[in-house]
Amino acid sequence: MAHCIVAEAEAVLDREFPVLDKGFVRMVDYMGSDERIVQSARVSYGKGTKNYRQDKGLIDYLLRNEHTSPFEQVVFTFHCKMPIFVARQWVRHRTARINEISGRYSVMPNEFYLPQNEDISFQSMDNKQGRSTEDVPQDVQKRVMDLLLQGQEESYEKYSELVENGLARELARINLPLSLYTEWYWQIDLKNLFHFLKLRMDAHAQMEIRVYAEEIHRLASLVCPMAFESFSQHISGSMRFSASELKALKALLKGEDSGLQGKDEERFNAKIQEGRQL
Repeated sequence: MAHCIVAEAEAVLDREFPVLDKGFVRMVDYMGSDERIVQSARVSYGKGTKNYRQDKGLIDYLLRNEHTSPFEQVVFTFHCKMPIFVARQWVRHRTARINEISGRYSVMPNEFYLPQNEDISFQSMDNKQGRSTEDVPQDVQKRVMDLLLQGQEESYEKYSELVENGLARELARINLPLSLYTEWYWQIDLKNLFHFLKLRMDAHAQMEIRVYAEEIHRLASLVCPMAFESFSQHISGSMRFSASELKALKALLKGEDSGLQGKDEERFNAKIQEGRQL
């Protein structure tokens, strides 16, 4: 197979695109493209690619029917800078290869994440891991920002003092907060990137990781536009129903009661409402 070069991707390669207040995403490298997906899917035939329409149809068929191994032939490497609390959510996707900056070997820079005023929210009363949509008074916003900034400055001042006094860096770092920025190289194949994006671009994902996922989606889609069009159709823009929910959906289409009760009915109704908003 010939090396895949995509002009649109080459135009953004190695460029830093800002995310949050001090972070960025940079696509360092890519291997493969839509063409590679098609080539690997057709390898048993010993033929090259066909026309655009046929290639697009094949990619769509593969993703729609969950024949995902050809998507593993496309690999991305990103250089990302994000707050540690974002990295700790991100690293849960164990299908990638990561090399992160080490506070044992390097003195960590004085860079911390501070949210924008509009992103300061109260805790949601009905979602244990979410934010409330209630407006936060400006005086409360200012107090929050003051407390965050004060804590970060004090923490880094003490960290610097420990380092300057010769304490081992691996010990000096232990009181640094989760808002400290870290960096890593992150390599992942397209199949597993789709899974990451499905979860982290979802409206329920924390905003601070969602914006990274959105930027990665934008850059990666330049490499594989046909695959990402299918991703939008069959993964990110789709919804999964259980067997009982499908039965309830059929009942509703017939003008009958869903037959669900309690939490099952609540979850089903929430999905229906979410589907209307897609």
